[in-house]
Amino acid sequence: MYLVLSILFSSLIFVIFKLFAKYQVQTIYAIILNYFIACSVGLLYNNEPFDISTIPHKSWFWGSITLGLLFIVIFNLMAATSQKLGVSVASVATKMSLTIPVLFGVFFYKEALGIIEIIGIILALFAVYFTSLKEHKIKTEKWAFILPVLVFLGSGIIDTSIKYFQEVHMPEEEYALFSASVFASAGIFGVLFIGFKSITQPIKVNLKNVIGGICLGVPNYFSIYFLLKALQHPTWNSASVFTINNVAIVMFSTLLGIILFKERLTIKNWFGIGMAVLSIILVAFGQQLMNFL
Repeated sequence: MYLVLSILFSSLIFVIFKLFAKYQVQTIYAIILNYFIACSVGLLYNNEPFDISTIPHKSWFWGSITLGLLFIVIFNLMAATSQKLGVSVASVATKMSLTIPVLFGVFFYKEALGIIEIIGIILALFAVYFTSLKEHKIKTEKWAFILPVLVFLGSGIIDTSIKYFQEVHMPEEEYALFSASVFASAGIFGVLFIGFKSITQPIKVNLKNVIGGICLGVPNYFSIYFLLKALQHPTWNSASVFTINNVAIVMFSTLLGIILFKERLTIKNWFGIGMAVLSIILVAFGQQLMNFL
């Protein structure tokens, strides 16, 4: 259930981004406000009593600061990738990064993967690629092709770090506080970014940006919070959780695009969705299938 909720909230984020373009919301301002909204939701959702002055003494504190910085950096890289190479390229680079936490789980946590699960993970990578394919060809500067590589590495590092802090530094009752700290850090770095940018481009307060930031902040918080909860699953390892999470987000957000925005898919896109469903089944139920065979 936690994994399903993480997938739903993450997919909702893509829908909100789509609505930003429709209603002319300035993404960068909405994104920065969204981090503070997400932080506020985390503090309100936290059921455990806490003292803010104790947060810097938590073992995960500096990790949350680093993750906040990564959130802002990777967001800007994703935006640049989308503008230079297309949204589909940014999506593929982001979701194929699942290979990094999967490999980290295998080598660092000694997580065992059966042959069916390995096949499922390989299918997942192909599913992400085919689901995100677009018919038009891309023409841009050669240097721009380094952007998806940086998005791939950065997104993978974020997922891997979330698993590491969840596993090593965090009791369950601190999940909400950790998530809130990450978003607060991202928001502060975002304000600094906007502050430097305002030297050449004055900041204008816009009600649409405020509403957009609020609408984005709530699902953004819960997408991370429920992912942390899902990583606690007693039988699934982190490789299974990250694979199912990333592939299902691509699949579900694509289907939402069809239903809500009348987006048209190619045969390759539908093939990718079919592979996504198959890969989820193989990864989620690989052990049971092996026992059955």
